[in-house]
Amino acid sequence: MADVHDKATRSYNMSRIRSKDTKPEILVRKFLFSKGFRYRIHPLNLPGKPDIALPKYKSVIFINGCFWHGHENCKYFVIPKTRTEWWLNKIYKTKDRDVKLLKELINMGWKVLVIWTCELQYNKYERLNKLINEIREFK
Repeated sequence: MADVHDKATRSYNMSRIRSKDTKPEILVRKFLFSKGFRYRIHPLNLPGKPDIALPKYKSVIFINGCFWHGHENCKYFVIPKTRTEWWLNKIYKTKDRDVKLLKELINMGWKVLVIWTCELQYNKYERLNKLINEIREFK
């Protein structure tokens, strides 16, 4: 099945997809800051450049998009009908990379927390309050 957009339109659409400073990232950062947490964003000295690092708590937070990271059993993870094999390959590579980075960070003594964007859709404050408890448990 061919792409529904021409090459220029597809390229423009893909260029508009952010990898940093996404709305979910900013939401989590503002919430943490309002609760007194201080953090680093995308630290270069850690594997995978986590979205948020809390050195005081030796914790990192990844805010994963459900589609891009292949969130299993999530309504937002819908495999495209065009170039299906290519997309699946891309998503599986991302998932493999995520597992490798998670193991590296754990071996370095960091607690790794993952927030899926779907968790911030409907019950965001419940999830964010749970995040604070998860961070404090490790200290």
